[in-house]
Amino acid sequence: MITRRLVLAGAAALAFTTSASADDWKAKYPELTFAVVPAENASGVTERWAPFVSYLSKELGVKVTLRIANDYAAVIEGQRAGNIHIASYGSASFARARLTGVKTDAFANDINADGSTGYYSVFFVKASSAYKKVDDLKGKNLGLVDPNSTSGNNVPRFELDKMGIPDADTYFSKVVFTGSHENAMLALAQGTVDVAANQWTSDDDSTLAQMLTKGMLKNADGSAMKKDDFRIVHKSAPIINGPYAYNSDLPEAAKAAIAKAFFDAPAKDKAAFDRLSDGQKKGFHPATTKDWDGTIELIKFVDALRKKKAS
Repeated sequence: MITRRLVLAGAAALAFTTSASADDWKAKYPELTFAVVPAENASGVTERWAPFVSYLSKELGVKVTLRIANDYAAVIEGQRAGNIHIASYGSASFARARLTGVKTDAFANDINADGSTGYYSVFFVKASSAYKKVDDLKGKNLGLVDPNSTSGNNVPRFELDKMGIPDADTYFSKVVFTGSHENAMLALAQGTVDVAANQWTSDDDSTLAQMLTKGMLKNADGSAMKKDDFRIVHKSAPIINGPYAYNSDLPEAAKAAIAKAFFDAPAKDKAAFDRLSDGQKKGFHPATTKDWDGTIELIKFVDALRKKKAS
């Protein structure tokens, strides 16, 4: 005879078994590595990401280690080798990873303060300069970010091509990769370059805004620069915010736990979440790998431009 006690005992046993099986992945992955690319200096990246990584460790029940990658290529190759389990990608670097066979799946991207999930690539100049449009910059120095940067290389080249400038390296006197979004703005502020490509979501949400908040940009007399000291001379079409992605080979239970921890972050640890963007993001938006198919086409286009130039 089936009694209520037996039913409850069976339900409890099933729940325990289900919970135990859901946690089986932790034995195989007692530590997860989460990689980010330094959009700012290394200490700034650590200060920004460390609280969130601590939150992930607590939520997942395994140690999560922050890895500050040297560049986008290091993230791509780290995931290819299986040494990086979770990664914060730019749209172009994620597309590059997929094009070169890296087993990586997108699961989320950022939601902006206005509810959108995109940003822009812009060309910044100093407001004190005479440059009002890209046509004014022929023969000047251009500062880019990284070969695999979306807003700092790939979209700028695509935008220049649409303006009838298929070869940036001959249009500008010099084109330099500065290594990070911050470095590109520093080069502009210091006069090393005349125009810098960078990412921009709004006046309050950009690399420039973060640097101004930290007092990183100075005039020649040592005084702090302000937003009005810079001018945007070109803004691209919207770009989808870059994804957070995990290794395709991770157990499904691990993937589900990672995604849930991200989506729960704004409510469970608002301080750690807000620190990621100085309070300029609303949360994480569920995403799928296919959301970046359009970016793959952009990368193929830029690759074709490079091959055409080399031929």
